[in-house]
Amino acid sequence: MTDPSSDPQPSTANSSARTPLSVAPQETPGHGLLTGRVVVVTAAAGTGIGSATARRALAEGADVVLSDVHARRLEETREELEELGLGKVSAITCDVTDTAQVDALIAYAVSTLGRVDVLVNNAGLGGETPVADMTDDQWSRVLDVTLGSTFRCTRAALNYFRDVEHGGVIVNNASVLGWRAQHGQAHYAAAKAGVMALTRCSAIEAAAYGVRINAVAPSIANHAFLAKVTSTELLDRLASDEAFGRAAEPWEIATTIAFLASDYSTYLTGEVVSVSSQRA
Repeated sequence: MTDPSSDPQPSTANSSARTPLSVAPQETPGHGLLTGRVVVVTAAAGTGIGSATARRALAEGADVVLSDVHARRLEETREELEELGLGKVSAITCDVTDTAQVDALIAYAVSTLGRVDVLVNNAGLGGETPVADMTDDQWSRVLDVTLGSTFRCTRAALNYFRDVEHGGVIVNNASVLGWRAQHGQAHYAAAKAGVMALTRCSAIEAAAYGVRINAVAPSIANHAFLAKVTSTELLDRLASDEAFGRAAEPWEIATTIAFLASDYSTYLTGEVVSVSSQRA
């Protein structure tokens, strides 16, 4: 008879140190993925995905140009990022619904930092309104800020990239709602589905200029602005539906954007990468 006490016991050495997926990990350090590059980020003010992307670009060795329509918040964000002591940080206010201002953004980045290598189209506008109650203005505003801005910024960047020899990268911020249905989000979902289609079509054209265009599609990211436009109850429910049982941290979206902007994704274009732990 075998002595039960002599049976090998499962090791607990690793399990005791393992961080549950329901707990957000510490932000990973940079690895120089964007060293020597200039990254332009729209809607970069505040604490959301845009500012997290700018911070990640700096951590990966880039210089950054921030833009946003909110001048005070933009300056505050610029100062916070500059205090990190990493790359150069410049900022310019830009209303992405205005073609002249979008063109001026690219021109400013080139005149200030000498070039543009990466554009991150992060600007977007949400809200929660059923279709039956939605006004023409609500529909048009969300489509213009979310999809129209991505078109304008992409056009401006491509006009720049096709005249230079170094090529470039564009990364768009889409959403899983471009694929999935959610109550009250018809305008936002339609806009994000449009961003996905624009990503695919413009990527085919941009290849001739040595430019790659991809998109991320986050599910839910935990930041202050989202809490202002959506109820706490809805955010809690959406987070609980994730496989990890939590929302993503903005930096977890930003790391994927950095990957798409880097030379680790040189054979990837016209793709939409879901940054989500949603259940199938």
